[in-house]
Amino acid sequence: MADLIIELLTREQIRSVYPLIREAVATIDLATWLRFARHLTGPRRAGQCGIVTVRRDGRTFPCGLFCYRVEDDLKLGKVLTADHFVAVDLLDPGAVLAALVEELDVLAKRLGCEAVRSLVHGGAPTIAGGLYAAGHRPEGATPLLKKMLGGSRSDCAGSPRATPPVPSPAAG
Repeated sequence: MADLIIELLTREQIRSVYPLIREAVATIDLATWLRFARHLTGPRRAGQCGIVTVRRDGRTFPCGLFCYRVEDDLKLGKVLTADHFVAVDLLDPGAVLAALVEELDVLAKRLGCEAVRSLVHGGAPTIAGGLYAAGHRPEGATPLLKKMLGGSRSDCAGSPRATPPVPSPAAG
């Protein structure tokens, strides 16, 4: 993997990886990607979230990436959470994926994380297989999602901007 270079995406490079992120999230439009990526690459959040890219030596454009954020987990402590994996390469997409997966461990150690949580969205069996080969295992949680119209967004650390109301006890 000596010919692969791992880098953090800079704000100036956000537009250049838009075709790549469309491989992971086919329905994302450019404006949404720009907003999301600028949020992750903001200078105030340095180290706590970002986008890691891989490119071949001598090439300008990346052929793989993942987005990450550091979160506090009640049971595990600091956890590096990564998602939106993409590995597209005509020569060897497996090597690109292996470089990204290897970088997860390096990044987690550098950020003082106790664990790495990788989120693989539907339709990405190759990504899941590469992570599984590197020792990642199903966590046992069943993610549930309810989309909210006009709901608030979370910051990169996963903390909601607005605190949900606490239900009041039922009257008997």
